[in-house]
Amino acid sequence: MPSLRKAPLRIRALALVALACGGATAPVSAQPQTQPQTQPQTQPQAPQPVQPAASAAQAAAQAAAQAENPWHYTVELYGFLPWMQSTTTVRGFEADTDLAPGQLLNLLQFAASARASAERERLGVLVDLAYNRVGDARSRNTPNGLLTGSSEVSSSLGVYDLALRYRFGEKEAARGRAGDWSLIPYAGVRVVEAGLNVAAELRGNGPFGLQFQREGSLQRTWAQPLLGTQASLFLAPDLRLFARGDVGGFGLAGAQDLSGNAQVGLGYALGNNTDLNVSWRYQGIAWNNGATRSTGFSTDQNGIEIGLKFFF
Repeated sequence: MPSLRKAPLRIRALALVALACGGATAPVSAQPQTQPQTQPQTQPQAPQPVQPAASAAQAAAQAAAQAENPWHYTVELYGFLPWMQSTTTVRGFEADTDLAPGQLLNLLQFAASARASAERERLGVLVDLAYNRVGDARSRNTPNGLLTGSSEVSSSLGVYDLALRYRFGEKEAARGRAGDWSLIPYAGVRVVEAGLNVAAELRGNGPFGLQFQREGSLQRTWAQPLLGTQASLFLAPDLRLFARGDVGGFGLAGAQDLSGNAQVGLGYALGNNTDLNVSWRYQGIAWNNGATRSTGFSTDQNGIEIGLKFFF
């Protein structure tokens, strides 16, 4: 065994330990000890922003729908300029009138007409009021100026409708989508007021002061049951086709008692809530008491109607 005295001190110490253990040494591992693995710590997530249930536009639309007034209204101011043929009968004596639109304008003394409706959801009411009065006054002298004859004739006609209505389809509006439609049947009462006044005077211009006067009049007001319908169809967002028809009377207020309207035209939107309506209209009224010397009134009018309609 080699001598240990000349070996370094460290080697000598190891040799002594090995000899003490029986000459065997255990190998010493040079690998570093592994550290226990640790789970990575999770970082806390930032709070996610709360998503709204609906967009701002949808919320505004919902609020507007909830706040929308359930009532809807229309008002139309219109003028009717027809060809007019009428016959007034007083105790068997008849007076006929046949006027073109230009002549009617010259003789017109007063006219007023308007329509309106109010609706809640689909159920509503409508009114249609129209009144006109035409008259003529004439005076003539004999060739020698001894006699002067004058006459004055005036006739009036008022038609007043009041009815309940129910709407199918879209609500009435100045603008809509092409293909939007509405159908509105109605039922109610019509009041007709007809009058004729005739005054004649014959006056002498000579020394005797001869004078003769005569007056006559017919005033009649009666009520009729009324059935009708109106319809509308949008051909374009600003253009719609409309029609109306009704009938009243049915012979309940006299031997002859009938009235009716038929109308078709176009409406053009002038704004979001205004329409210009141009149509062709027929209106007929006939009443007679059926007596031997009968008293009655009849008129047929057809021509152009122009109206300005507002939607609320």
